[in-house]
Amino acid sequence: MTTQRTGPAQNADERTMLEGWLDYHRQTLAAKCEGLTDVQLRTASVPPSKLSLMGLVRHMAEVERSWFRRVLVGDGAAPIYYSDEDPDGEFHLTEQDTWAQAHAAWQAEIEVARRHAAGFALDELSRGRSRFTDEPFSLRWIYTHMIEEYARHNGHADLIRERVDGATGD
Repeated sequence: MTTQRTGPAQNADERTMLEGWLDYHRQTLAAKCEGLTDVQLRTASVPPSKLSLMGLVRHMAEVERSWFRRVLVGDGAAPIYYSDEDPDGEFHLTEQDTWAQAHAAWQAEIEVARRHAAGFALDELSRGRSRFTDEPFSLRWIYTHMIEEYARHNGHADLIRERVDGATGD
């Protein structure tokens, strides 16, 4: 894996640190997918699970979209891959699903996320609200949650990558 990951600054202000960790985890997921074919990227971890590297990337596109579009700015963006009929649609891949499409959608959502977050202070509250508590979230909370979400799924990606081609690493 040759994707260069930029580690977060060790002595930065809080926002720079949070954004650095989030970008680091985004880069980590990209590195886990690097150099594989579409078939390998669609390969499920262990049957009956549908979890695959491409599915994880599609899931993270949905997560970026949800937190930075729907919650942070309250724009009500429709899902990319899932539906009421298929709530795990991002993981239900077909031979027509490609890395180029999944990667482009994910990167587009990351860019929108960065633009939206740039307009908020860490303590500023989201325009969207929790579906459970009807309370807004601070941007700080969203950044922290996103770091946790990527870190958890990067652990899954480690195991899937090792299963697919034996590659291991950070």
